[in-house]
Amino acid sequence: MATKGTVSGVIANMVTLVVDGPVSQNEICYISTGGDKLMAEVIKVVGTQVYVQVFESTRGLKVGAEAEFTGHMLEVTLGPGMLSKNYDGLQNDLDKMDGVFLKRGQYTYPLDKESKWHFVPLAKVGDKVEAAAWLGQVDENFQPLKIMVPFQQKGVCTVKSIATEGDYSIEDTVAVLTDEDGNDVYVNMIQKWPVKRAMTNYKEKPRPFKLLETGVRVIDTVNPIVEGGTGFIPGPFGTGKTVLQHAISKQAEADIVIIAACGERANEVVEIFTEFPELVDPHTGRKLMERTIIIANTSNMPVAAREASVYTAMTIAEYYRSMGLKVLLMADSTSRWAQALREMSNRMEELPGPDAFPMDLSSIISNFYGRAGYVKLNNGKTGSITFIGTVSPAGGNLKEPVTENTKKVARCFYALEQDRADKKRYPAVNPIDSYSKYIEYPEFEDYITTHINAEWIGKVNEIKTRLQRGKEIAEQINILGDDGVPVEYHVTFWKSELIDFVILQQDAFDEIDAVTPMERQEAILNMVIDICHTEFEFDNFNEVMDYFKKMINICKQMNYSKFKSEEYDKFRKQLQELIEERKA
Repeated sequence: MATKGTVSGVIANMVTLVVDGPVSQNEICYISTGGDKLMAEVIKVVGTQVYVQVFESTRGLKVGAEAEFTGHMLEVTLGPGMLSKNYDGLQNDLDKMDGVFLKRGQYTYPLDKESKWHFVPLAKVGDKVEAAAWLGQVDENFQPLKIMVPFQQKGVCTVKSIATEGDYSIEDTVAVLTDEDGNDVYVNMIQKWPVKRAMTNYKEKPRPFKLLETGVRVIDTVNPIVEGGTGFIPGPFGTGKTVLQHAISKQAEADIVIIAACGERANEVVEIFTEFPELVDPHTGRKLMERTIIIANTSNMPVAAREASVYTAMTIAEYYRSMGLKVLLMADSTSRWAQALREMSNRMEELPGPDAFPMDLSSIISNFYGRAGYVKLNNGKTGSITFIGTVSPAGGNLKEPVTENTKKVARCFYALEQDRADKKRYPAVNPIDSYSKYIEYPEFEDYITTHINAEWIGKVNEIKTRLQRGKEIAEQINILGDDGVPVEYHVTFWKSELIDFVILQQDAFDEIDAVTPMERQEAILNMVIDICHTEFEFDNFNEVMDYFKKMINICKQMNYSKFKSEEYDKFRKQLQELIEERKA
């Protein structure tokens, strides 16, 4: 018998119920009010009193209203047909909804039960299989998707029968397994999984080490992220978080892209909905949307659903990782998710931490980031989730709790700076404050040595040192004036400006400069390092400035020219001639 409850108190979207039976933490219930059924999740149980957070507006909800518990946690429905879909935080299909706004109590099924999928069996009768083992394959938008043994399946099963190659709907039985007790398990293409529980259906989770190419030089060259790595982008309003996310999702080597718009303003999410279908995937030449899933939970949707939306996105990503695919998950923004946690914590009258966020904020963030990663599956294949979140600190303050706690767990930190954005130096990533801890990993060093060259990391560290030195000299020039520092200081400063203009700055709207492959990034880095090692002769600071401005201009023209083309070689030759003019 399902447990029933009665509403005994309402504070915004937190509702207190008195229940007549057992209830578990994070269980889902539906509260009836005015003909609607409101979905809610259990967040605290005290005897027969249960606190639930409602994922909808509770306007008009009265004491005495009835609630019914479902016996399962908040879960997502997984299967073929999710790619290029737009979902809300509870995985309702937004394209099936009527009208502009979501109606209260209206829920839609996330998959299409009518569509047929061409199933190709991968397992044979008599095979021994475990949870998440691959039974067959279907193709969706040119992506091979695996049909797997149910993730909840315990122990080793034997394949009793498997469907022949052909077209089936998601509810058709494609395999029958016999479990250890001799019972038959009927398997279709649908999987269910609770969002708050990490999927651990893999053999091991080693430290990630493969460079993830994004085509953005300030990331790949200066602070690289790896496949299965974690990073975050904090920055004040208008510094280009969304453009940088678009560039990474468009260009990174990923099979599936998942975007969780968590608590973003509606107009920004509309931008994603309108711009993403237009973006062309540079790897395949087809629309990027074909391999993208958008989970939208705007700031005017209920706060509780915000928290669910990031978990929904991560669970969908884990499902695709179990198929041996590379998944890129972008969350924009984790600050608004933390604000939702703060709101619920305050309503439950818990002891507040810094800035009134929950005391356990750091463990919630680290558990969530810990679900990303590079894994070796039971069949020897590998899959990965690369997670990049953005943080919107109030007033651009990078010392607030969400940024500080994310810094402890994310291995890459891309600090967007208002000052760089104001100077139109995009992407506005501050190269001195930002870092990537993957550079220190010996596995990553071995990978770079094999795939690029042994001197790469040394050169990257050198340009960081030169940028730091350039910043210090800029401050000295600012205080003492141009005449107050020696000419060689001006040369050092302009060498750091060369690094900034040629490597760090990139034009997202130029077809060639928008994406820089690793071969080209290596050539740019070597060219700039060679210039930095060259000794020049000047009589005064004005000569230094004019000379380096000419050099930066030629290098920028090279960035806009096709690599190794006639035009590129022409600028390269001009650069060589210019260097010879002033060489000591």
